[in-house]
Amino acid sequence: MKKVLAVTTVLLLIAGTAFCETKPLVEVSSLASQKPTIDSGDTAWVLISAALVMLMTPGLAFFYGGLVRRKNMLSVLMQCFMALCLISIQWIVCGYSLSFGPDKSSIIGGLEWTFLKNVGMTPNADYVATVPHEVFMMFQMMFAIITPALIIGAFAERMKFSAFCIFMLLWATIVYDPIAHWIWGAGGFLRNMGALDFAGGAVVHINAGMTALAAALILKKRQGYPCSISPPHNLPFAVLGAGLLWFGWFGFNAGSALKASGLAGNAFAVTHISGAVAGVTWALLDWLKYKKPTTLGMITGAVAGLAAITPASGFVTPTAAICIGIGAGLIPWLAVTCLKASLGYDDSLDAFGVHGIGGIWGVLATGIWATKTINPDGADGLLHGNPLQLWIQAKVVIITVAYSFIVGIVLLKLVDAVMKLRVSEHEERVGLDLTQHREAAYTLID
Repeated sequence: MKKVLAVTTVLLLIAGTAFCETKPLVEVSSLASQKPTIDSGDTAWVLISAALVMLMTPGLAFFYGGLVRRKNMLSVLMQCFMALCLISIQWIVCGYSLSFGPDKSSIIGGLEWTFLKNVGMTPNADYVATVPHEVFMMFQMMFAIITPALIIGAFAERMKFSAFCIFMLLWATIVYDPIAHWIWGAGGFLRNMGALDFAGGAVVHINAGMTALAAALILKKRQGYPCSISPPHNLPFAVLGAGLLWFGWFGFNAGSALKASGLAGNAFAVTHISGAVAGVTWALLDWLKYKKPTTLGMITGAVAGLAAITPASGFVTPTAAICIGIGAGLIPWLAVTCLKASLGYDDSLDAFGVHGIGGIWGVLATGIWATKTINPDGADGLLHGNPLQLWIQAKVVIITVAYSFIVGIVLLKLVDAVMKLRVSEHEERVGLDLTQHREAAYTLID
């Protein structure tokens, strides 16, 4: 009897051990098949990148603010920060859903994700499988904020603040959101065509730059332009802003890898290289033309280089980044110093010349230097045996230029018909700080 009990006890212990070992494995396997895997490293990197891109809008405020006259400094800061607030709300209400929501005819996202419905803490495999959907949404929000803020550079010192607010909301909804869906949204027709835009050469820079040109033409020149317009009132502020933009651009481009990976590291490296090369190129061109290198020229060139590498940053080598940086120093420089002067439009802070022209160059350059050795999910460009990619990139440029410019003009004219875009002559002479906000950026003490 004792032997039977002993054998029975041993068998029960073995069976119990086997049950305890196998049952959790089945449950874990079942759970793994049901839930996407969130990677803590990827999530941390995208969160940090979102914060870096957010910092770019205050950086832009100082960059633009330092370049205007002192009587308009505060108005530029106000416009940039209001864009940060307004577009954040628009993005939550409908912007994210229109840009990245379930596709409708390859043209626009549906309204299923309005007010962030169905956008939660689990990943969305259409965009990134290792990062919570809500984190991806916040990262993309920061792009949606800075893009319309870039346009401020074209109409600085002459647009009514009330008109600015309405125009920003309309433009974000009718221009930015559709283009973002075409190129980045799952099902977007340019994405399906094979367009390469890693971090926003078309979505951000061409888009903002072309509407900036439209704004400069619709609002016309500032009083006294160009003879009576004083130089930048605070270049150190502009340098500070450029530095913040450069710093934030690492999140802009490297963060667009959406994971902590070698691709993010390459995007980080080529971003810095292009910005540095373009800054030197612009300074050398100023040196040749004006006999002196200028601080303003150097920081403007750096921003042009950062804009140009944006679409290519996830697809090109460091050597290609040098070539792109040289082009970004030369081509926007020609647009700012020659084209603008010959055509006579008043793009106050060269939003079109730097971002529009720089973005066009960057998108086309992606079609020249892209290589699958850097990003297997991308494509080879012209210099790697695939001339078709350059043609695809050219179509992206043509479509984005046409849509942003034409719809931008329509929206500007619509707002002007309802409430007038431009401040009065008296308000412009006094300055927008006092006339639009009853504040002054500086206090004079006797």
